[in-house]
Amino acid sequence: MKYIKEVFSGLKSLAVGLRRTLYYFTHHKEIITEQYPDNRETLKLSDRFKGEVVMLHDENNEHACTGCTACELACPNATIKIITQFDITPEGKKKKALDKFVYHLELCTMCNLCIVACPTDAIKMAQTFEHSVYDRSELTKILNKPGSHIRAGVE
Repeated sequence: MKYIKEVFSGLKSLAVGLRRTLYYFTHHKEIITEQYPDNRETLKLSDRFKGEVVMLHDENNEHACTGCTACELACPNATIKIITQFDITPEGKKKKALDKFVYHLELCTMCNLCIVACPTDAIKMAQTFEHSVYDRSELTKILNKPGSHIRAGVE
């Protein structure tokens, strides 16, 4: 007798669990879940979403990075490596300038500490999230574009 009660209890539990599934099976127009990647055109991410770090360049291929390494020092796991060089100013003085901004996306935890530390707001978090690659070396990026230079007036 106890066995039969347990069987009926199990069937009742199954029916309760399947109720929502069967409802959506018959009312498919009311489905709330959006299937990825079918919704790429309509996908709206939150403004607070943090993707990879990008360096902002204007239409003249100029950026605001001074090469101060504040972002590199703020990074908890060595995701950023700033390589600088010394340029000669028109006044004949040496001035540190950005040579390469190396970003290791595979190490990044998207913590946003580098963005907060940047005194010139030269970098920001983009809203990209598709980073699947077959070769891990593709996740190491040079953020400053070839031929780019510092924007006039940025110190």
